[in-house]
Amino acid sequence: MSTMDDGPPLADPETSRRRRSEGDGRETGSVPARPGSRAEGGRQGKRKNRRRRRRGPVYAPGSGPRVAAAPEKGGHAPILAVAGEAQAREAHYAALDLGTNNCRLLIAAPRENGFRVVDAFSRIVRLGEGVGATGKLQESAMRRAIEALRICGAKLTERNVLRARMIATEACRTAANGADFIRRVRDETGLELEVVSRETEARLAVAGCASLIDPEASGVLVFDIGGGSSELVWLDLAGDSAGRRMADRIRNWMSLPLGVVNVSERHGGRDVTPERFEAMVAEVAELLLGFPEIEALDAAASAGGMHMLGTSGTVTTLAGIHLGLPRYDRRRVDGVWLSGDEVRDLVAELASMDYEARVANPCIGRERADLVIAGCAILEAFRRRWPLDRLRVADRGLREGVLMELMSEDGVWPAGSGRRAGEPHHA
Repeated sequence: MSTMDDGPPLADPETSRRRRSEGDGRETGSVPARPGSRAEGGRQGKRKNRRRRRRGPVYAPGSGPRVAAAPEKGGHAPILAVAGEAQAREAHYAALDLGTNNCRLLIAAPRENGFRVVDAFSRIVRLGEGVGATGKLQESAMRRAIEALRICGAKLTERNVLRARMIATEACRTAANGADFIRRVRDETGLELEVVSRETEARLAVAGCASLIDPEASGVLVFDIGGGSSELVWLDLAGDSAGRRMADRIRNWMSLPLGVVNVSERHGGRDVTPERFEAMVAEVAELLLGFPEIEALDAAASAGGMHMLGTSGTVTTLAGIHLGLPRYDRRRVDGVWLSGDEVRDLVAELASMDYEARVANPCIGRERADLVIAGCAILEAFRRRWPLDRLRVADRGLREGVLMELMSEDGVWPAGSGRRAGEPHHA
């Protein structure tokens, strides 16, 4: 991986004025105070605000929420056709991630040194269901994904979106009919999805959670356990790193063609015996032997000073259980530190749960109950190879990385802010 520009960090969601939740209930965002509302110091304007909402799309007539074209390598992301100049007071940016398991959208407005989330959407669609066995996307899975994408398209139309990047990952990369599905999405929803490489997926995931890295660490092993693939990035922070971008600190990276969907389909996810769990761990461990410079990484991990940074549903689930949350709360989970012993005990606890117990857990639920054990097995393989004593949990990742890159490209942050893209900082 040769480039990394992780941009200024996102705004802390705890500053959000209002939570917004859709789909699986895990996405939250903030909405700006309405002009003329009491939050703005006035009692009038509600009717005017309603009239504004009922107006047509902000996109040029006939364009809908469609992106003009996929970006060239190294170029800017596609630009949405927007009526007028930046459409008034606040320009919004959007990042859509259609993964093997989830369809997720984030819409945000720039703020000093970061951004403020104004809308979010997440839904489990299991687009990659059956791809491992058939090599193709299944009709039912494609219909689920398109239904979710229609909702995303409506949100893009409703919000004042200036630029957007809409990404598809492993399921569309590997399925024989992936390109046909991308065309079908364009025809049925007006959205132009961009199928990105595994390297790009890894880079964006790191960009989105870079502000959670401990600047005093000697190195970080960043991982993203997805539905169809899992990415590992080794950030070497040893030596003089002051003022250097995160791009210059990447030592090496790897993408494994294993995620919670395809691992659970091969080994079973509903009823997992200890033997099956160990078989999952062994399959991942075998692939880890191909990590570039693995001996150097082994030595760096043994020397101490490194920590893990995980961005995936697996680690956020573990953190939610660790905190004893009665309902998943992104604001409490994001940024949590777990010790090695705590991770070990949480993985063992989850692996020992039967299916119904997992369904009943408020941080898992029925939609994830058959996938979470596979995620734990992937994480356990990472931990056994590199037994680092600290893991930081990130409920952020690829979409945040996309937003940061879009805003950085547009130069939305003040030149005199004193921060360069990639510096660890919470806005």
